[in-house]
Amino acid sequence: MKYDLIVIGSGPGGYVAAIRASQLGMKVGVVEKAEIGGVCLNWGCIPTKALLKSAQVFDYLRHAADYGVTIEGKIAADFPKMVDRSRNVADGMSKGVQFLFKKNKIEQIKGTGKLKAGKTVEVTSEDGKKTDYQADHIILATGARSKELPNLKQDGKKVIGYREAMTLKKQPKSMIVVGSGAIGSEFAGFYNSIGTEVTLVEFLPHVVPVEDEDVSKQLERSFKKAGIKIYTKSSVEKVDTSGKLCKATVKTPKGEETIEAEIVLSAVGITPNLENTGLEELGIEKTEIGKIKVDEYYRTNVEGIYAIGDIVHGPALAHVASAEGITCVEKIAGKNPYPIRYDNIPGCTYTNPEVASVGMTEKAAKAAGYNMKVGKFPYTASGKASAAGAKEGFIKLIFDDKYGELLGAHMIGFNVTEMIAEIVVARNLETTGHEIIKSIHPHPTMSEAIMEAAAAAYDEVIHI
Repeated sequence: MKYDLIVIGSGPGGYVAAIRASQLGMKVGVVEKAEIGGVCLNWGCIPTKALLKSAQVFDYLRHAADYGVTIEGKIAADFPKMVDRSRNVADGMSKGVQFLFKKNKIEQIKGTGKLKAGKTVEVTSEDGKKTDYQADHIILATGARSKELPNLKQDGKKVIGYREAMTLKKQPKSMIVVGSGAIGSEFAGFYNSIGTEVTLVEFLPHVVPVEDEDVSKQLERSFKKAGIKIYTKSSVEKVDTSGKLCKATVKTPKGEETIEAEIVLSAVGITPNLENTGLEELGIEKTEIGKIKVDEYYRTNVEGIYAIGDIVHGPALAHVASAEGITCVEKIAGKNPYPIRYDNIPGCTYTNPEVASVGMTEKAAKAAGYNMKVGKFPYTASGKASAAGAKEGFIKLIFDDKYGELLGAHMIGFNVTEMIAEIVVARNLETTGHEIIKSIHPHPTMSEAIMEAAAAAYDEVIHI
């Protein structure tokens, strides 16, 4: 059983790396112990977006009268059917990747992979049988799982992680969400929109704390307007699950409070899946924070062993893992790919309103010593946003005053997760503010707010 490349893990890093390697003429095997497509396709990016789409449709129906549409009879969220639809979407995407494997002659190896000396992967099947496979190159793409805090242990029933949050048997009447990153905020928004009473607890001063402060403040306003109760600068100290309801002790700036809810969702981050992978036996180096140490082409300190995705440095995002996988295998194949620019990676949070950003926040740019021009265009001034009934949000662009370099973009509002790619391309091309202003954007669109924000930075804005 000899391959040119074996990939351990079939998530958005692993399966993309495998397909690209096959395109480049390699014989590829992929080791996967669970569903093809990994967490993203089966338990993360895709099924959560399906749930959020169901919530959006429900929200449209509840506000149909605002659009001149009359609906007779009761409108209700059928939670089990929403979950079923989400699972069907995930299953369909996983089958799609399996089809791509067949198309590209990639061999699936079912089981748990472990690195061994001599460029060997030991695969343990469900029945405990061990089989060795050899390859010239091995990529670790084992991903990550929900992080557990010592005082917030998940039991899968009352204190849950993201997997359980998308497959609950019935809709909870109340929920405490701990952590307001992308996962926490998306689930808080979803459950709130279908009628669950949601409390969101964040340790840092603002929700979605990695975002520009203006964006965080706007999302807080939108969440509060929607009925979500928010605690910032707060932490869940303990949870008592002995009664019918969970009793969470929350430390706030005003003192301790006890909050009751049916479910507590822990969304405090992720932990890389590195246990029992053979790293220590082979002497593969790790960083100070426990991730695998790699160079710009994802080579470890052991020849022929590579690592990508959530288990290496950089943001734990599906599109980052995919890009790393492609860069890695193209280098293996003798190509000369550009190393990934980690300062130009977009981040998206699919809340209502959506959040999208790339580059430096205003605070970071100021700390770096830049003299800036900042342009901000509100959705209230966008004709398309008004027509869509989605006037919450804004586009904010940050430029270097000296050269006009686009330092960062921060967006909150309807459809911004589809618009951020324009900025990523613009920054790759070293586009200046004036070039954006003079690039004609179609009207009426949400995207013309990007042009208007650039114009606002240079005191040329028309519509505000």
